Amino acid sequence: MNMEAAIALCLSNLVLLVQSSIFTALIFSVWACHLLIDGRKMKYVLVTGGVVSGLGKGVTASSIGLILKACGLRVTSIKIDPYLNTDAGTMSPFEHGEVYVLDDGGEVDLDLGNYERFLDIKLTRDNNITTGKIYQFVIDKERRGDYLGTTVQVVPHITDAIQEWIERVALIPVDGKEGSADVCVIELGGTIGDIESMPFIEALGQFSYRVGAGNFCLIHVSLVPVLDVVGEQKTKPTQHSVRGLRSLGLIPNILVCRSTTELDVNVKEKLCRFCHVPLENIITLYDVSNIWNVPLLLQDQKAHEAILKALNLKSDCLKPDLVEWTSRANLCDTLHEPIRIAMVGKYTGLTDSYLSVLKALLHASVACRRKLCINWVPSSDLEDATAKENPDAYKSAWNLLKGADGVLVPGGFGDRGVEGKILAAKYARENRIPYFGICLGMQIAVIEFARSVLGRQDANSTEFDPDTQNPCVIFMPEGSKTHMGGTMRLGSRRTYFQSTSSISYRLYGNKSFIDERHRHRYEVNPDMVQQLEDAGLSFTGKDESGDRMEIIELPSHPYFIGVQFHPEFKSRPGKPSALFIGLIAAACGQLDTLLKKSATKTRRMSNGTSAKAHLYENATKLANGSLDGIYCNWNGLHV
Repeated sequence: MNMEAAIALCLSNLVLLVQSSIFTALIFSVWACHLLIDGRKMKYVLVTGGVVSGLGKGVTASSIGLILKACGLRVTSIKIDPYLNTDAGTMSPFEHGEVYVLDDGGEVDLDLGNYERFLDIKLTRDNNITTGKIYQFVIDKERRGDYLGTTVQVVPHITDAIQEWIERVALIPVDGKEGSADVCVIELGGTIGDIESMPFIEALGQFSYRVGAGNFCLIHVSLVPVLDVVGEQKTKPTQHSVRGLRSLGLIPNILVCRSTTELDVNVKEKLCRFCHVPLENIITLYDVSNIWNVPLLLQDQKAHEAILKALNLKSDCLKPDLVEWTSRANLCDTLHEPIRIAMVGKYTGLTDSYLSVLKALLHASVACRRKLCINWVPSSDLEDATAKENPDAYKSAWNLLKGADGVLVPGGFGDRGVEGKILAAKYARENRIPYFGICLGMQIAVIEFARSVLGRQDANSTEFDPDTQNPCVIFMPEGSKTHMGGTMRLGSRRTYFQSTSSISYRLYGNKSFIDERHRHRYEVNPDMVQQLEDAGLSFTGKDESGDRMEIIELPSHPYFIGVQFHPEFKSRPGKPSALFIGLIAAACGQLDTLLKKSATKTRRMSNGTSAKAHLYENATKLANGSLDGIYCNWNGLHV
């Protein structure tokens, strides 16, 4: 080899070495970034509340999860409820709001619905921890002899069980991807100082020490009231709340202050001084027009940077992308043309009883570019007995029903107000008003049809009249009449469409089957199906056996649909429920256009193209009488 060739070979090898070094450096950078997000230990964010309940811990926890997800992190959530109930299944909606149902059949706290909607995830029943679950778990272990004869106590056995439960559930993937999440957001229900939450406080204090400061961030939500007498923001309640929290072994990293207005600088400085929280870590969550603005408030005040710093994550690498969310928040206040839906139920005194239904209606109304207005109609006020006992309430209820563009009868239990719901279904059917019945709302539509069209005047459900000669709705065979908790048909079940020309089939994108969540004990009597179909009622959806009726439609009606399942539980801001969109579209004259668009979208998706709706959701009560964009009438009043 001559000198020139040797020099050329050396230069070539040098270039390859440099390129290899650059490539190695690039690979190392990618690996390091991978470690930053995916290869580290699980991070935990705990959200607690102080002073009073109802401050919005659930919305705060959901917003924190959303902003972390917008930073590119995978997020899961856990809700701790310190009550002794095993789950929320046996609680009255008046007591605790709606019972939210998960895919696996878990009956859980409604805050898990907020988590699923904000983060677009699917949680499990174990993501809701209750005192009842923990004690039952520990007692079962004690009965099996797992503790080897030791005295079973709150500390360490209950507290250890809580920590083990959190660590186990945090690893369950909930976003459809393999592997565990990066951050677990935990919300502790109740307020600091509650007796029933003490074991959880002790367990979480131990947990924060065990996982380490860089893997645990505590966010305390507290109230800073404004007294009308003096007109200034008072910090003393928050000071006492934080002092109580610190005395229990938990030190807040971030203080989230709920107030009617933004905190003054001097108020923040005072909280910083007495609560020992850095000034930049004191966040104000003041009243806004809708809860879509809550994550934006967190972003504007750099709450994500404080959280990421507490979790020992490099905030300069993780910036939240909330462009789409911001557009939804801005859209919230721009809708002016109203669409009025009559909500006919017996829990109308507490809107949280129908929280998921309200959310689903809102998703659908925005998809149709309408401002949702709810006419709350107590079903018992529609009955003849009320006409005699309280004529004003009777007249008001009927005026609200007749003033609506569409009628929705949600699920429920018990016979109170059932006859009023049947009257509402009859009014909608006879006057060709768009009608949507969910669970019991479907059952009473079948009863009304049997009475009015088949002429079976005593047609009823065996739930309300066990001796009826025409049982349209009967008790399901595998249910329990003696035990209430967890004995219903629960969770995600499959429904097969029976007709390709039905509205529901077309609204669901011409799919042969769908999976929706259930929660019921009674079902349409299969022995009466043929008679009802011969009279004009169509059963367009059934289960795999063909014996369970899942969807009914009235083909001669513009929009008359009832479903045995609860589609509201799977409605999302960007993925509104098909049947709720159908109701709103029919109520505002857009159904034909919607069905044509749905058919076009289905064809496009089959060609590999998809479209995404831009929606928003909200539901907290505002001083101006709205429910974050949902304007409600109650017996003729604007509330």
